[in-house]
Amino acid sequence: MLTSKRDILFTILAGIFITNAVAGELIGGKLIQLGPFTMSIGIIPWPVVFLTTDLINEYYGKKGVRRLTLLTTLLIIYTFVLLFVGMKVPASGISPVKDEQFYAVFGQSLWIIAGSITAFLASQLIDVVVFWLIRKKTGHRMIWLRATGSTVISQLIDTFIVTGIAFWLPGKLSFGDFINTAATGYFVKLLIAILITPLIYLGHGIIHRYLGEPASEKIIEQIANEETGIKKS
Repeated sequence: MLTSKRDILFTILAGIFITNAVAGELIGGKLIQLGPFTMSIGIIPWPVVFLTTDLINEYYGKKGVRRLTLLTTLLIIYTFVLLFVGMKVPASGISPVKDEQFYAVFGQSLWIIAGSITAFLASQLIDVVVFWLIRKKTGHRMIWLRATGSTVISQLIDTFIVTGIAFWLPGKLSFGDFINTAATGYFVKLLIAILITPLIYLGHGIIHRYLGEPASEKIIEQIANEETGIKKS
């Protein structure tokens, strides 16, 4: 019964993770103005990705995050392939969405695709390493530190990679605008990560109730022992 519940939990977390990651990639080409700063609208769904990554780390370990990251990367590539095919097939004369409109929204360049995929893979793999380094040092305590700390590092890498490859390398942004856009996006992500810290504890509480607190704590401890090499006394 517990195994079944844990499988259902992974399916739910994976669904939330994949949906928000794909959505973030699809809308990421739009830049918005925040006062004097420019940033991608794609930052909106990423805090949910951070949150689910932390929960998957706790209950399924490095293997769970890495497998889900690889699956999501393949699905992002598949999504872009579908969009590419959609842009190549001419719209019907009665279509409410014309070819030009479709291309304007979804016609992201290969630079943006390459930047998005590279940044996603790099940031997720770095996130899981930093998460468990902090977990090994702090033990079961300070959930907020390992969750926010891993996000601080991984999203620094993610934001500068995706902005650099997608906008600076192809010459769409000057170096100054690249730094401005990436730094703004990063600090907004960082602020959001701090603000959603209570949701991390809320997520733990919901999972505790779903699995049963003793079983939930046992799973967390078992995963921690496997990942950090710390033996339970």
